[in-house]
Amino acid sequence: MNSTKLQNKLRKLTAQAITRYGMISEGDRIMVCLSGGKDSYTMLDNLLYLQSVAPISFSVFAVNLDQKQPGFPAHILPAYLEQRGIEYYIVNEDTYSIVKDKTPEGKTTCALCSRLRRAILYRTAKQYNATKIALGHHRDDMLETLMLNMFHGGQLKSMPPKLLSDNGEHVVIRPLAFCAEQDIAAYSQQQGYPIIPCNLCGSQENLQRKQIKQMLQEWHLLYPSRIASMATALTQVVPSHLADDNLFDFTELDPHAIPEGLGDIGFDPQPIDATFIDTQHTSTDVQVIELT
Repeated sequence: MNSTKLQNKLRKLTAQAITRYGMISEGDRIMVCLSGGKDSYTMLDNLLYLQSVAPISFSVFAVNLDQKQPGFPAHILPAYLEQRGIEYYIVNEDTYSIVKDKTPEGKTTCALCSRLRRAILYRTAKQYNATKIALGHHRDDMLETLMLNMFHGGQLKSMPPKLLSDNGEHVVIRPLAFCAEQDIAAYSQQQGYPIIPCNLCGSQENLQRKQIKQMLQEWHLLYPSRIASMATALTQVVPSHLADDNLFDFTELDPHAIPEGLGDIGFDPQPIDATFIDTQHTSTDVQVIELT
């Protein structure tokens, strides 16, 4: 796909996610968490474009957390952001030393690192008066998280496109929720972003997430429509056909109850409709409608 078509596709999917989940409101000040990877660069690019065409007014600024990993090229992001004229802040916190000190030999560092990073970003959002915190997780991240929680956590749980922090003070949004990783990777390469490698903490090849990612990639090669169908399934949940009695009151079912939508037809053959998050969509018609 050429650069213009891919750019328009990603912008349109980002606008759809923002509109569907009410991610951005009039007057929002959005803190874009910029890691230096392909996803956060693409998210920043999309939000800046949408800011210029949206029917509402909102502002965007970038924040990078320099965690003091050995070899981190601290000059790259400031140079890029200054060249583009984007408001930004670099937060310096030596979480790398803390994680290395607290993590037993042979164990992965991601869980502790993630908790420390989240706390710092929440504090930074408050410091710079952000009303929303934008993270660069995409469609494939959401599916990987779903599978991880199913296989290893015993929960039917993914990354939501929008959430309220546990302390109730921050709203986190994921504008790339409908965007496929392969499209983001291709677009990032076309744009020539100055990518900062994500393996500065050292190689952790046996991470469960990497195993899930490989599994999904193999599925995509064998069954190209499967990932799109799985992503659509995240938006079309039928609680009466699961087994969580906190979501659906099974005890009240009797012959006089009102039938649930998609009731006993649940096992009938259904046409697969993955068009809402269709990675093959190549329309160049980009519109941002009703962001609030």
